[in-house]
Amino acid sequence: MCRELGVTRQGHRAWRRRQVSPPGQRAAADEALIAEIREIHAGSKGRYGAPRVWRELRRRGRVVGPNRVARLMADHGLSGRCGRRAVPRTTIADPTAAPAPNVLNRDFDPVAPNATWVTDITYLPTDEGWLYLAAITDCYSRAVVGWAVADHLRTELCLAALDDAVARRRPGPGLVHHSDRGCQYTSFDYQRRLAELGMVCSMSRKGNCWDNAVAESLWATLKRELVNDKKWTTRAELETALFEYIEVFYNRQRLHSTLDYSTPEEYDQAYWAALKAA
Repeated sequence: MCRELGVTRQGHRAWRRRQVSPPGQRAAADEALIAEIREIHAGSKGRYGAPRVWRELRRRGRVVGPNRVARLMADHGLSGRCGRRAVPRTTIADPTAAPAPNVLNRDFDPVAPNATWVTDITYLPTDEGWLYLAAITDCYSRAVVGWAVADHLRTELCLAALDDAVARRRPGPGLVHHSDRGCQYTSFDYQRRLAELGMVCSMSRKGNCWDNAVAESLWATLKRELVNDKKWTTRAELETALFEYIEVFYNRQRLHSTLDYSTPEEYDQAYWAALKAA
């Protein structure tokens, strides 16, 4: 019978044993593993898909394959957040202002922190109206080093985010500050502040979002993992959620694939530790 069915006798005997035996070690191991997977998934508030769950398991010392994690998550209906369609742009160029050259030129991999910052503005929906968010990201570790929210798009919003970043990081002169050509960034007040700080102003080419890809990636991640998750009633409610997401989860807990699945805080600390040891 085995010959006609094209199976080995050993395989047939193993199959028979599985039909009459209680769940084996593999099933018990899967039960323990899915419990840990649920813990990691819940800890990320449902934001992690199989790749990041697997990476977190490996960080905990678990020896397990990525396909097994993906299978168990699919079997138990666990998945990460999916993106939605983008919304219209928020920054509008001032036709009378002269934009800065594209000094950055898509070099998003500096060799040290506080060498290259990118910034942008986005708007987030609430029942009270739009909440506008300006953020500054350090390209080295992808940490959000400064941010601010407001119910308007005036230059003060971007200046507040810049001042927040400077107060935290205290960068030296020569830092490359990159943005799009929005009127907030080409304004006299913003350009004067950059000059006071000794920063090198860099701007994307006209209509080219890829020149500011790191900032755009932040918006895509934030909207997928937080903003699109629910309907926000008030601006204050969303601002509180943004604080938890940026300061607690994104900068200190989230595993970033660009950083070989380290957190931004870990990546920065590793740099300073190596510099101190040198």
